Amino acid sequence: MFETKAWPLGNQKIVDSHFHIWQLTRADYHWLTPDIIELYQDFSPQDYQHVSHPMNVEKKVVIQAAATDSETDYLLSMADAQGISGVVGWIDFESAREKVLKRLAQLAKQPTFKGVRPMLQDIDDSNWILNPNFQPIFSYLHQQKLSFDALVRTSQLSAINTLARQYPTLKIVIDHCAKPNIADNEFDEWAQRISAFVALENVFIKVSGLTLEANEHQQHAEDFEAYFKHVYQTFGASRMMWGSDWPVLNLKSNYSDWMQICQTLTKPFSPQELEDFWSASATKFYNLGK
Repeated sequence: MFETKAWPLGNQKIVDSHFHIWQLTRADYHWLTPDIIELYQDFSPQDYQHVSHPMNVEKKVVIQAAATDSETDYLLSMADAQGISGVVGWIDFESAREKVLKRLAQLAKQPTFKGVRPMLQDIDDSNWILNPNFQPIFSYLHQQKLSFDALVRTSQLSAINTLARQYPTLKIVIDHCAKPNIADNEFDEWAQRISAFVALENVFIKVSGLTLEANEHQQHAEDFEAYFKHVYQTFGASRMMWGSDWPVLNLKSNYSDWMQICQTLTKPFSPQELEDFWSASATKFYNLGK
């Protein structure tokens, strides 16, 4: 069912900053439909362990895949028993202030809860996240050392830049490099908007999900090199983190091939940069401990 080719990175510690699990009977994955054949099945922590363990993955962060409270509760219920290092969940930003802060307080009591991710890519209003009514949420996230995952596309990067400037102590990570349209060779506008984050030290970026933005012929390291180099020039390895985006990754690639691509892309890195990219940045960002 899943490939298991072993490809260890020597003694390099690996932290997977982005993977998913789901159980179809929970019925709140509204984006997940039967026509997505490769993904329309259950993916359990055991399935993830099957593909990640041969790759020497020591810590892993599971990310919400449904915009419901029950999704976050489900992930947290799995975390301790399945050796999951961190959970990034969902909260209802638009609910009453007292209600959402009470919910966050409940979640923050659980050590594996690390932050939140609204599904911004599905919201038409690019500036939705800048609603001033959300200020107490961001203040609470900062106070509790929780983080914010920005699931965005190129057109939404300006809003995230504004958010990062409004809350300079809030930890923000841009998921999937903001999903540049690699298949259609989108680069210039994406690169310009990415460059605007160079001095914003509270913003990190995940090198994940890129195979899905490329076509079936663009699945080699050279196809991602220009994007990777630009991210490195903007953020440096100390604000870059590796993520698999499994099992969504399976639509165009697989766990070991994506890791191999990233190993090729990071060949010019120094030993410290390799440690940052593969483990230290994610460990620091999500407070995963040593």
